[in-house]
Amino acid sequence: MKVLHLDTNHELLIDQLNALGFENHEDYTASKSEIEAKIHEYDGIVLRSRFTIDKTFLDAASHLKFIGRVGAGLENIDCDYAESKGVFLVSAPEGNRNAVGEHALGMLLSLFNKLNKADAEVRAGKWLREANRGIELDGRTVGLIGYGNMGKAFAKKLRGFDVEVLCYDIKNGVGDDNAKQVSLAEFQDKVDVVSLHTPQTPLTLNMIDSSFINQVKKPFWLINTARGKSVVTQDLVAALQSEKILGAGLDVLEYEKASFETLFSTELPEAFKYLIEAENVLLTPHVAGWTVESKEKLAQTIVDKIKAKFC
Repeated sequence: MKVLHLDTNHELLIDQLNALGFENHEDYTASKSEIEAKIHEYDGIVLRSRFTIDKTFLDAASHLKFIGRVGAGLENIDCDYAESKGVFLVSAPEGNRNAVGEHALGMLLSLFNKLNKADAEVRAGKWLREANRGIELDGRTVGLIGYGNMGKAFAKKLRGFDVEVLCYDIKNGVGDDNAKQVSLAEFQDKVDVVSLHTPQTPLTLNMIDSSFINQVKKPFWLINTARGKSVVTQDLVAALQSEKILGAGLDVLEYEKASFETLFSTELPEAFKYLIEAENVLLTPHVAGWTVESKEKLAQTIVDKIKAKFC
């Protein structure tokens, strides 16, 4: 079976597929149309999020047997059409769930203790102790929206704290010893922290908007390590300005390109300019699941799933 790799990944991925007898080709620079012109030669594709795998691409891929997406989500792939053509879809949420859980916890603790603000001030020669008095996580209620691989990993990290952890998910029966599953109404009534762990779907697009925010009973903290388009940035900014949202840790942004590799090609939106200047906002460039360890785990997960299916 011939496999085309469209993004660079951990070297073990190609090494182990070679050992299993796959023929591996790499093309990290050609345009989508150039790839479409030769994709009929391949049985498999491995990529991160370089471009969208749509119906036109899938029709050109006449011999395609599998797509391996080295990451958690599959929103850049027309999954229904691919599956209708018998294409096996492989993703790897198990590979970076621990990294995402640690990153979400790090963001939350940093916001509570004003670490980014305090660090910048000390570097500027300011020694403002009272202005940087933090708050403690113990005694709070942390609410997780989405309780799959990522949500469960974050809940596990929270076990060392004296907190109540609630989860809300469209699937029933996903709660466990680390998080109690509740209705959306109970969730919004109790939480001090809202952390997103959902894929990008029609249900999660613009999910955190002014309506959702206003239905949360208490002022709260927001963490988003999921998908940027789940949060309406203008509504987030308005809530930060009114102090309905006390602070936000954002690893993902509404304005990201579909590839997740770049942010803007034009002038910065006004809402994002506010986020850049806000002392109670922590921003990272879509790296929650982007650790040294997760790079290896993601690649290994893809290999293992391909091996289980085809070898």
